[in-house]
Amino acid sequence: MIYLDSAATTLHKPRAVEEAVRQALRGAAGYARGGHAAAQRAGETMYACREQAAALFGVADPARVVLTMNATHALNLAIHALVQPDTRVAVGGYEHNAVMRPLALRGIDPIVLDAPLWDADGMVQRAGQAIADGAELFILNHVSNVFGFAAPLDEIAALLDEAGVPLILDASQSAGLLDIDVTKYPCLAAVCMPGHKGLYGPQGTGLLLALDDRIAARPLLAGGTGSLSEQLTQPDFLPDALESGTPNLPGAAGLAAGIAFVRSVGAENILAHEQRLIRELARALERAPRVECFAHPMQTGVLSMRVPGVPSETIAEGLAREGVAVRAGLHCAPLAHRTAGTEDTGTVRFSASFYTTARQIEQAAAAVCKTVKNL
Repeated sequence: MIYLDSAATTLHKPRAVEEAVRQALRGAAGYARGGHAAAQRAGETMYACREQAAALFGVADPARVVLTMNATHALNLAIHALVQPDTRVAVGGYEHNAVMRPLALRGIDPIVLDAPLWDADGMVQRAGQAIADGAELFILNHVSNVFGFAAPLDEIAALLDEAGVPLILDASQSAGLLDIDVTKYPCLAAVCMPGHKGLYGPQGTGLLLALDDRIAARPLLAGGTGSLSEQLTQPDFLPDALESGTPNLPGAAGLAAGIAFVRSVGAENILAHEQRLIRELARALERAPRVECFAHPMQTGVLSMRVPGVPSETIAEGLAREGVAVRAGLHCAPLAHRTAGTEDTGTVRFSASFYTTARQIEQAAAAVCKTVKNL
């Protein structure tokens, strides 16, 4: 199988990730629930994960690194804490349903930074207008999971810093690829990400960098934390305020190993590898008859294509028969398809990882040509 669905989950992991999960399963248990050796190892495992993430993202206090089930969990924690029924929220034009549905549940109709696909300058201009129109909170998809478009974070953050408007950053497709140093962006209230994509950790893991103290003050869940058990009120300090219940210890162990891998290889090197392969694929698909390819020199390791008038699922099924694993449809991000005008067909998405090879890209391009020819 040629696996090109890494924007959903990186299937191939560093060997150290699997080994870390096994070691945690064998010897770590009872995190924050006892003083015995297994509980001590559990505590060390969790702290190691926090330390790795803090080092990668420039977080001064590892306690602000909250372990979550996934990026959706992290985004819900941040949105629950910072969005009130009357909060004026602005979002980018590429948001995932992990943002749009929690806002809808709270009755929020957000300001959308509508700009054409790839138009970074237009997005910045609309961000400035949203601030002028009274936006009190921004939620920004750092990299589109459909098109690989990287939002102009530096420029938008500068506007938010000047206006004193906080930002929730959805780093689902950028963590482990783009440089995210939280010290560079005073406006950041939270950074949310999965562990199982660009950080090469196991599924069922994620991170919330809780940079705004208001997030700890309004938890989404309450329950046992192993601390202050005599009180009926939830602890108000991090990470306990946001980590009720028994955590995914094996997942945290694997995630720590995945982040260590990213730090050792270098996110910039992983990005360069993915971009090189995606550009090769784009060049091949742009020559293919009937194919509309959504390529741009500055996109990350994600590429979408479609055949106008043909459901994207039909093409993905044909590729699956050729042994190429991709994702088709709206990718849980209908707003991104509205931005690009692809709502009618959706797109076929190819997404690379550090383990994708040039030969696999060549074979995938040939499979697309064969599949489209047979439509």
